[in-house]
Amino acid sequence: MAKVCWPYFDPEYENFSNRINPPRVSVDNDSCHACTLIKFDSINKPGILLEVVQILTDLDFIITKAYISSDGGWFMDVFHVTDQQGKKITDSKTIDFIEKALGPKGQSTEGVKSWQGKRVGVHSIGDHKAIEIIGRDRPGLLSEISAVLASLQFNVIAAEVWTHNMRIACVLYVNDATNQAMDESKRLSIMEEQLNHILRVCEDDEKVARTSFSMGLTHMDRRLHQMLFADRDYESAGVTTTDCPPSFRPKIRIERIVEKGYSVVTVRCKDRAKLMFDIVCTLTDMQYVVFHATISSEGQHASQEYFIRHMDGCTLDTEGEKERVVKCIEAAIQRRVSEGVSLELCAKDRVGLLSEVTRILRENGLTVSRAGVSTIGEKGLNVFYVRDSSGNPVDMKIIEALRKEIGQTVMVNVKRVPGSSKAPAETRGWAKTSFFFGNLFERFLTS
Repeated sequence: MAKVCWPYFDPEYENFSNRINPPRVSVDNDSCHACTLIKFDSINKPGILLEVVQILTDLDFIITKAYISSDGGWFMDVFHVTDQQGKKITDSKTIDFIEKALGPKGQSTEGVKSWQGKRVGVHSIGDHKAIEIIGRDRPGLLSEISAVLASLQFNVIAAEVWTHNMRIACVLYVNDATNQAMDESKRLSIMEEQLNHILRVCEDDEKVARTSFSMGLTHMDRRLHQMLFADRDYESAGVTTTDCPPSFRPKIRIERIVEKGYSVVTVRCKDRAKLMFDIVCTLTDMQYVVFHATISSEGQHASQEYFIRHMDGCTLDTEGEKERVVKCIEAAIQRRVSEGVSLELCAKDRVGLLSEVTRILRENGLTVSRAGVSTIGEKGLNVFYVRDSSGNPVDMKIIEALRKEIGQTVMVNVKRVPGSSKAPAETRGWAKTSFFFGNLFERFLTS
């Protein structure tokens, strides 16, 4: 068994090291004619790869290639990126944002204290409450959840909803539309009770269903991965479900390089947006450290190779360990996959908007496989990935009828989500990170 212990990082020493050797970032548009090269190097520390990938992903960049090396005390990587249209990153404000987010100010502890929203992808939105929901999925559940929030006069400012292997995970940010702080705690208690009652309708559910309130300090997508991982949704990975089309089923192999003391995780699957983030996030939360990695994509296919060890320095030596990692990575890839039809809706934000829209979807026999909710100014921007109650493709006649029904007060855009698309419609629609990015972008510009 190869064992190389991960060095202990004293927080004060880390701050001192960052001041002596601050992170270096360069955005290079000259070396490659087809993409922008983002080069980053800094003192190595646990979790730094995920931090960098998270920022690039939240900016909606497509990572076409990447080279990672962090064996020793220094972390160095190069990312080949484009925007959603496949073009270079040339906007001066975006480049300035990248340099500040990845540079000394974004990495320093002092910067975190004075700038709580430093990371792209909202951890906490002002004074809003963060609600986490996990349970068994069923048709109409999102409609019932949003109806409870509306009845108690809580407005949904931002939300992400994922379903996978008959489980549902939601992170919702809500605010109190009544502005009556004195009875808020009571209404929160009522909300929790009513939501838990909805989740426990399925009496044969062996897994725990729960509603909880959090500080909202964790990146929303990462938190959803953590919730479903803790819920052990990966135990059904590999089983044919309506959640993941066969074309998206990845091929994952784990080998061991004895002389170097690494386990090598190789992933080959259909390429899509945020693929690298989902894999790195899962490995990090499973307490594995990525020492080297190579990422590439060609056409519709992606190939990613990670040289890893556990935090205690051990490699994956048993078949049980390997099988668990394979299942968890496969589940992480599949959670974000959606095929069929996406509905993009824009309307004036108000209490009950989400409840109204999801009720209409339910009444038209549509179930939501994934959803994103955000707010920009006075506008509520939502994306729903839908299918019929049996998990089959949606009849477009139903979509047209739905468009007419809700199109009087809500702008509706209908998109098919092609299985062969490199960047699914989620990355081009309204339920992106633009809401979160805009908030933090202003912070960077005014700092």
